[in-house]
Amino acid sequence: MTFAPDNIMKLGMGFWGSKALLSAVELGVFSVLAKAPADLPTLQRKLGLHQRASRDFLDALVALGVLDRENGVYRNAPDADLFLDKAKPSYVGGMLEMANARLFGFWDSLTEALRTGEMQNEGKRGDADLFDSLYAEPKRLESFLQAMSGLSAGAAQVLAERFPWSDYSNMMDVGTAQGMVPVTLARTHSHLTGVGFDLPPVRPIFEAFAAQNRLSERVKFHAGDFFQDEFPATDVIVMGHILHDWDFATKKSLIEKAFSAVPKGGALIVYDTVIDDDRRENAFGLLMSLNMLIETRGGFDYTGADCQEWMRQVGFSATRVEPLAGPDSMVIGIK
Repeated sequence: MTFAPDNIMKLGMGFWGSKALLSAVELGVFSVLAKAPADLPTLQRKLGLHQRASRDFLDALVALGVLDRENGVYRNAPDADLFLDKAKPSYVGGMLEMANARLFGFWDSLTEALRTGEMQNEGKRGDADLFDSLYAEPKRLESFLQAMSGLSAGAAQVLAERFPWSDYSNMMDVGTAQGMVPVTLARTHSHLTGVGFDLPPVRPIFEAFAAQNRLSERVKFHAGDFFQDEFPATDVIVMGHILHDWDFATKKSLIEKAFSAVPKGGALIVYDTVIDDDRRENAFGLLMSLNMLIETRGGFDYTGADCQEWMRQVGFSATRVEPLAGPDSMVIGIK
């Protein structure tokens, strides 16, 4: 058997391609090309690129599969055009913008985090907690919530299709952000009403998003703190990209609150980048758990078997795991 270092080098130097993509998002490459394909001189002018750097940069994006080039004219690859054009509702680049502005630098301290178990973000310097600082700055909060919407859009659409919503009349999304989940579910199922549960500063952003989608009558905001307040009674509770932010005790407490709030036959749906039970395949989920090490004091990602066991411990009688979009899966508990 002949061995080559290809995979090792691809992994070790993977940050090259990552940063090229993040810089392309920052520069607005995909939004510019979504308006019209363009040649090299045009892109140099519109993006403010230096002559020395631009050709290699754009051709690297072609080689990475996010741009196409024909007869010297560049255009977006289909997935980049759908997901990286800021003008489209399917835009997921908000998460990449945050990765570029914050996470890329913090991950340079992963070795320290592995040795100390301590987070390496703003809190390392004694600054305000990430969520405290976000919720205190309206413009920054809005950008963050938009990023969370992009991250949840695909999962929300699959959730709307794969769960038996005809058996239920109402739902609540805990940590709702802009409200992508309740808006998507209500738009897909005309009988369904939705509630978004989040901290008070989120209200105007949530309500504007619901109004934009003409769902203000069926999608409402409930202000609350899920550490302090009980959840309002509802048929189905959704927690998307929430549980992994917190330590085990907090995870268990949130599941217990959900169990108390839903009726017999009601459901809790948790979705995250759930790690496969054998912990061998979902590299994204495992790396996300390392991101929780970087970003939080006690957060971690988990397997489907882990989450099902926690649900059963608090009283959910039937549990299952189903894939959603991308690396996300949902864990469902029925009371």
